[in-house]
Amino acid sequence: MTESTPGRDRLRELLDAVLDEENTRLTDMADHAFASPFHFTRRLTRDTGESPVALRRRVLLERAAWQIGQGSSVTDAAFAAGYGSVEGFIRAFGRAFGRPPGSTTPGSGTWLSAPNGIHFHPPIHLWVQERTEDRPGMDLIALQIHHDVDDTAHLIRLAEGLSEEAYRRVRAPGLTVLEWDGPEESVAAVLDHLVRAKEVWLASIEGADLPEPGADDTGGLLERHTRVSARWIATVDDIGRRGAWGDRLIDALCDPPESFVLGSVVAHVLTYSAHRRQLVRHMLRAEGLEVGHGDPIEWLQDRHHDGGTQ
Repeated sequence: MTESTPGRDRLRELLDAVLDEENTRLTDMADHAFASPFHFTRRLTRDTGESPVALRRRVLLERAAWQIGQGSSVTDAAFAAGYGSVEGFIRAFGRAFGRPPGSTTPGSGTWLSAPNGIHFHPPIHLWVQERTEDRPGMDLIALQIHHDVDDTAHLIRLAEGLSEEAYRRVRAPGLTVLEWDGPEESVAAVLDHLVRAKEVWLASIEGADLPEPGADDTGGLLERHTRVSARWIATVDDIGRRGAWGDRLIDALCDPPESFVLGSVVAHVLTYSAHRRQLVRHMLRAEGLEVGHGDPIEWLQDRHHDGGTQ
């Protein structure tokens, strides 16, 4: 079997081979995936709980149901799904859906029971549901929290490659993200605010005193970030576990004290953290450093490719 293209999902390559319009036989699918029929079947069945032929037949029936619901004739849908006769298609459709294809309407269900969450998604795509037997369903807030933490650490490490002068150079005179935070004109200032925002909001949530400013060199920032990130992740996880997003926080650090909804605090931190991370990227590029996009899609793909989980 040949090596996959770096960053390419091997399972998706196998699925592409199964569902390619030209690959009507198992040998065609295996050839498309550069594998023997035996190894192709074993790998796909292991990863999806469904044989290649059964998966193809089911997904094409789901596509046929959608096409009929959109106005396609039963005959056209039957031949598009690879059936040699309309009668054979009608029998297969009835066994799978429990209804004749002619009764399908735009509101009819088009997904069949599957052991892997892999379904047809119109007009030509696959939809892969989370497999809860493998890991819990993806928590969107947790994904954003972890991405923010990882990306901030990544940017601090990149900034270690700058000279002290470049690290503190004013690159955006007068730049202010939030009025009460003051100017953020350099890489050092923006990174410091990225870390300090979590320190201050955690102090508010925990009812602690306003934290003293910490070291803002890259080594000091990375140490502060490591400490506060562990607390931040645990705190947000606890809020979610208790379903406490609507609880109110009385922030005694404000003068006078103010009331904030916990969910809005988390959204606030994520919003301005994302903004500041992109600001840092622009500044680092201006200093000649190669910086990625900070895209959560790429981040999650890299974690899965490296064997990590979310």
